[in-house]
Amino acid sequence: MTSFDTSPTLTAWRALLAVVVVFVMLTATGWSAVHHQRSDEARTLALASWARDRIAGHALPEADAPAHRLARFFATLTSAQRVALAGKYPSVVGNLNGAPVTLRYHANRLALKQAAAEERRRAHDASLSADGRDQAERRQARFRSLLAGDRQILAFDPSGQGRAAEVFGNLDRAARVSVIVPGVDTNLLTLERTRHANTAPVGMARSLYGAERAAAPGTRTAVIAWADYTAPAGLGVDAALGRLAADGALRLNAMVGALPGTPTVSLFCHSYGSVVCGVAADEAPRRVADIAVAGSPGMRVTSARQLDTGARIWATRDRGDWIGDVPHLELGGIGHGADPVDPRFGARIVSAAGAKGHSGYFEPGTASLDSFAAIGVGAYGSVRCAGADGACHSGIYGEGATRRA
Repeated sequence: MTSFDTSPTLTAWRALLAVVVVFVMLTATGWSAVHHQRSDEARTLALASWARDRIAGHALPEADAPAHRLARFFATLTSAQRVALAGKYPSVVGNLNGAPVTLRYHANRLALKQAAAEERRRAHDASLSADGRDQAERRQARFRSLLAGDRQILAFDPSGQGRAAEVFGNLDRAARVSVIVPGVDTNLLTLERTRHANTAPVGMARSLYGAERAAAPGTRTAVIAWADYTAPAGLGVDAALGRLAADGALRLNAMVGALPGTPTVSLFCHSYGSVVCGVAADEAPRRVADIAVAGSPGMRVTSARQLDTGARIWATRDRGDWIGDVPHLELGGIGHGADPVDPRFGARIVSAAGAKGHSGYFEPGTASLDSFAAIGVGAYGSVRCAGADGACHSGIYGEGATRRA
């Protein structure tokens, strides 16, 4: 763990360093990858058509209607009517919170096939640049990968850099659901990796699901790789601000609130994903029992108590994680606040033994993955605390912390 010097001189230097870092972010284009987003004409047209359409003589509900209203709508339809709507509007139905999850999986397979066909066309479009055709080929390969086997795609939107979510396990029957919330540079092309698989959202979720099943074989669990928000591209201005986190928090809480049944939910938030979870905490559905952050730049608060949530707050960071060198400050909306692994923050501090660097927290054999699995299945006594005193088990916190046993 990192030691914490609270001297006025160090605090002043940290503040100055924060300003310098932000200045570099604002002026050095090399810090941030520039992406030109593609238009989403097909989805826009589908949403417009949905808004005008009717079924069995009744207008379709607004696509952004509350999940409970959408759930009631789909409950009134026959199986054939549901499948017909998914076939006609796959890009809409596949992203509707409140729609049956198996129907969303079906709709997103159809949407993925359409998106793959479009990228195949673009890959041979002579009017595109070589880079444009290369990106089309890469996107086509990603979509084919998501179509492989019986993968359960809960959300899919190919517009811009793209968003998606994948489920491991039976979401309809799960008693406990874990959600991976990833950070910077998360998009459709980085959703999964062949090499270093467990550093990407899909690999993180698959690894956590395996660890949870090993930890509690009799517990009905599901894990969601939730990359269904627009993450910052590179360590640029967006990564230092909270705008994208605020948008992501709304989407995260909407998804969690729409989960079927009455599962207990744990959020596992990596890097900038912990900013999203911090912003989401005060409005998170009551089913969220745990929020665990790894490699966090901050949660946009000065203490766990300010998160204003009944969820347990957990934090971990490897000694070699570069995020520990980033000033944990907030200055005029820039920066994300206090360090969650500072004991004064008030989180339950989990061991990161075995994790290497910023993206190694979900590797099999690490204390962080084993502890995350224990949290995910509710086996809190098996969590490995960072300190020898076991404070993360007992609920003994630093001053100003959330206190939930």
